[in-house]
This record gives sequence, C-alpha cells and structure tokens, in this order.
Amino acid sequence: MRKITLNKLVFFKLILIWLLFGTIACENEGRTARKLAQDSRLAQERALAKEADSSLTLNDVILDKFDDSGRILWKIKAKKAIYSNNKKDAKMETPSGDLFQDGKLVYQVSGQTGEIKEDGKQIFLKGQIVAVDMQNGVILRGNELEWRPDEDILIVRNQLTGSHKQAQASAQEARAFSRAKKIEFIGQVVAKAIDPPLIMKTERLLWQVSEQKMSSDRFIQIDRYNGQNITDRATGNQGEVDLKNKIAKLGKNGQITFSEPPMQIASNAIVWNLNTKIVSSNQPVTIYQREQQITLNASQGRVELTPQIAYLIGGVQGTGQKPPSNLRTDDMTWYLESQQFVANGNVFYQQTDPPLTLNGPKAFGNLKEQKIAITGNGSNSPVITQIVPRGKKPED
Repeated sequence: MRKITLNKLVFFKLILIWLLFGTIACENEGRTARKLAQDSRLAQERALAKEADSSLTLNDVILDKFDDSGRILWKIKAKKAIYSNNKKDAKMETPSGDLFQDGKLVYQVSGQTGEIKEDGKQIFLKGQIVAVDMQNGVILRGNELEWRPDEDILIVRNQLTGSHKQAQASAQEARAFSRAKKIEFIGQVVAKAIDPPLIMKTERLLWQVSEQKMSSDRFIQIDRYNGQNITDRATGNQGEVDLKNKIAKLGKNGQITFSEPPMQIASNAIVWNLNTKIVSSNQPVTIYQREQQITLNASQGRVELTPQIAYLIGGVQGTGQKPPSNLRTDDMTWYLESQQFVANGNVFYQQTDPPLTLNGPKAFGNLKEQKIAITGNGSNSPVITQIVPRGKKPED
C-alpha cells in the first residue's frame, strides 16, 4: 500500500475546501436571484392590485360636469370609462356627447377614444372625430379634438376638413370659438365656396359663418371657377370674401387677372363685385391690357367687365407698346373691347411713329389703331388735330 505524504494530504484538503466554498457560493447566488425575481413579481402584483383598488372602471356610462354656478359644461356617453386614482382624469372608449358654453349646447362630438383631464377642464378625443357646431351647422372632421371650455376654444386637427352649405374647407387645424361665432382654419388652408364659385388658398382663414364672410390677414389666392376651369384669379397680402353679397376685397399688393377681357387690375385696395361684375379701387390703380400691351395708371378707378368699360380718375398716365406712345390726362374713359377712349383735362399725348407731341383740354381716339384727336375749348371754332400713323389716311 502506498503512503500519502503530508504535503499531498494538505493539498487534497485544500481542494475539498475550495470545492465546498464554490458549491456554497453557487447555492447562495441562486437563492439571491430567485429571491430578487420573487420580490419583483410580488411588487408588480402589489402595484396592479393597488391600481385596481384605486382606479374606477365604468361600463356603458354617462359622464357629466357642471361649473360653479350649476350650469352644465359637458355630458358624454362612453362604452367604458376608467378613472385614475385621483378621480380627476379618465380614459374613455367610443365617447360621444354634448359640449356646453354658458349653459348652452354649442357642440356635439364623437371619437374612438378620449380622455378627461384636470377634473373636466380639458377633453381630448382621438380617431374619426366628428364635431358639429350647433350654432351654425359646420361639421368638422379629423383625428384629434381638444376642448377647453374655460378658454371657449374647440380644436380639431390631423386630416381636418370642414363642411357647410356655404363652403367646404381643409387645413392642418381648425379652432372654433362659440361666443364669437367664428372658426379659424390654420395651415395650408383650401376653402371652396359654393356660391359664388370660389376657391381660396391661404395659411390662415377666418370663417364668420353667421355673417357669411371669409377673411385672411395673410397672403391669399382667390380663384373663380366655372366647372373645372379657373376663369379669374385674385391675389393679395390680405383679403375678404362676402359670400352673401358676392363681394371680394383685396388689400396690399392686390391683383386680379381676368381671362375675359384679357387684363390685369392691381391696387392696394380692390373691391370685386362678382354679382355686378364691377371692379373698383379708391386708391392708386393700374390696369394692364395684355393683348395690346397697354398700361394705365390713375389715382382711382372702376372697371365694368360688362360692357368692358374702364373709368380712370385723377392723374391718369398711359403707355402703349404697340406702337410706343404715352398719354397723360386728368380723367379717362376707356372702352376695352374697341380700344376707344375719351380723355378730359390737361391732355398730353406723345408718340414715336410718326414722332409727335400734343396738348389739349380734351382728346378722343383709338389706342389700338393709334388715332387720336385733340380738341380746344373754343365753342365756335374748336381746334381739332388728328394724328394718323404712316400708311393710313385720315377719316372724314
């Protein structure tokens, strides 16, 4: 039999001790991991139990809220409502109901989900929003709704559209104010009026439904259409459309381009009566006739699209390109279709072919054919000078 030396015996004991401690450490580590997992699970269960105890779930419920004066603020029906632990906030499924202002029903709303915040001071709805303005009949649709009764504001956004018998509109957001009885559309606004047939594009549009007015303090484009075709276009840094009286107004840098007659009218204050087909301005105005390239400026003016007559008043200045010519006078009547005109007061005329300059108290003629007659003040023997371009004979 082999003998085990003392050194070997010590070595074996050390190995056994190391194995023993390793086994104990592994067992302790396993117990610690199991204990942590068990504690975490128990904590989650306690939290869920506490939330279940503190929250309140109601099915097929009708919720309402009253102000300090006892007037109702809102009344909402929901398939399910889950109140938070403070009982001030709640989440709703398929909410629909009525919103009130000063005790009066102002909106009927519905959505897929909803939340009541700050003890009823705010209401949020999401998904397939329908909000009916009960005062004017406008229907707003979108995917998000926010109502703040203390501020008297209802906001609908996210794929927003608005419809009414007066017009249809789309924008990034709409803000309705029940007391002021107006709706503000914000961001990429496109509004299509039914009568008169107009399409308005701007970044901010105020719709006063009861007054049948749409206005913008931003750049606005107003297109008049016939079927699918745009016949006339108006632009300006601000504008207003009176749908009832069929009148459009343009502010700074206002301009209207007409297809018939082919002309442009520009001024910082333009009134376009779509009913009477009259365009007027009491501020400096410019009229440009595209075909003959004739430009007329005056202190104020009026254009009757039917029968195509322009009346220019004060400091009238005209230039023509076919052929080059200049005309100045106090007042002028311009017949757009025939290009005939009558000028009164301090008439000055200049042309290049043939070169000629004339003055007189009154003139009449045809700008297109370059014919003009200057008359004097004498009642017995008025002075008449007729200018005829080369290659043409004066008329009798």
